[in-house]
Amino acid sequence: MEDPPIEECEHDDINKTEQDTQMEESKQNNKDVEVAPALIAVHPTQNSVAVSVGSDLRVFNVPEDCAVTLVDESGGASHNDSIRAIKYGANGKLFVSAGDDKLVKVWSTESWRCISTVYSEKRVSALAVSNDGLHVCFADKFGVVWVVDLPGVDGSEAPLNRKAVPLLGHYCSIITSLEFSPDGRFIVSADRDFKIRVTVFPKKPLDGAHEIQSFCLGHKEFVSCLAFICTPDYLQGILVSGSGDSTVRMWDVISGSLLDTCEVGAKAEQLKFDTSEANCSTVTDICTIPDCTLIAVAIQSLQGIMLLSCNLPSETLSVVKVVSIVGENFIPTSLGSSISGGLLWMVTGASKLSGSDHSSLSRVKVISGFRKSSPDSLEQEPVVLGDCEIPGGAKLLEKLQGSISIDEKVFLAAAEAVKTAMCNLLIKKQYSVEKRECRKRTRNDKKMR
Repeated sequence: MEDPPIEECEHDDINKTEQDTQMEESKQNNKDVEVAPALIAVHPTQNSVAVSVGSDLRVFNVPEDCAVTLVDESGGASHNDSIRAIKYGANGKLFVSAGDDKLVKVWSTESWRCISTVYSEKRVSALAVSNDGLHVCFADKFGVVWVVDLPGVDGSEAPLNRKAVPLLGHYCSIITSLEFSPDGRFIVSADRDFKIRVTVFPKKPLDGAHEIQSFCLGHKEFVSCLAFICTPDYLQGILVSGSGDSTVRMWDVISGSLLDTCEVGAKAEQLKFDTSEANCSTVTDICTIPDCTLIAVAIQSLQGIMLLSCNLPSETLSVVKVVSIVGENFIPTSLGSSISGGLLWMVTGASKLSGSDHSSLSRVKVISGFRKSSPDSLEQEPVVLGDCEIPGGAKLLEKLQGSISIDEKVFLAAAEAVKTAMCNLLIKKQYSVEKRECRKRTRNDKKMR
């Protein structure tokens, strides 16, 4: 067989070079796209369930078995960029959403009207609602926690644009999680630089929080999530935290002392995960089961959840069980539970999926078997409910997922995208001088109103 003409070989080489260049440019562009993991929040008495994916906020009314229509009189979509935090207030009257569009939206859960809009100078990374529902705190990517007061906000008045004031700061470190202690005395903030700060929540928050109760130090990677275990014997609550160091740790918030450490990554390795990727056992979310000492843990690459038991008298943590999701590429990105119902809600999914027909998608699963009568152990086996067994059934799934069924290959791609995104979100980015100057020129920070 004769060799092809030299001109054709040169032409092929040129085409290959162009294709390689395009692929490199595509990879670089994908790195700049911040995939937003799907989030889930459950009303304290399970009256409603909310899911956010990208800029889309979806709510389902469980008792009335119907989708909720959000009313935002500012016009257009509720959010115009990725939502990074959603949370119900302790009494269930308020729901708050916030994210990359630098907007904090406060909703009445009775009318599902947006009753207050708060403008942030930076993108919002975490939020919390005070136990009395009178204050909303939110953190930005510059490491500042802001507070806005909502006196008399009950949904009956006209929507308000509230002004937030700085409450505390973490010195230029992204704040990853905010939680109020069960007794409302403290606000706890965690950051990318391994720190957990316990601050006394002041009687006059608008004057700032100047009294630090303690620092909980011991994690070796970014702290990704916080939660409190609270029982009738421990009304003050015990703090638990998850991290990129593949551990869940238990803390005394008064002294800041470390009570115990559970190496969930070691258990993950036993389950034959793909350990070729960095941080494959990062703890992405934790959720305490109300009136129970069980903690549900979502771990990167784990198709299901890990259940830990917290022995409060002995101040120890231990792995009780791993509940696997069989037959699906379901790696939870967020967890939620309610005071009633005995259910653990989970969501997986992401937005801004590059190269996919689905720009965003989510999948909801529910685990039952958590009883109030068994605070220290599992009396019945946790069961992953089928789609038809979930409260709200097909109607709920259609609302919260966007569709009943989604191609398995799409979810596999989403799982990979989320794994990368949830790590990149907390890795300090290094920019060239040219790109840094470009970012400065194109910044569009919204000033407080």
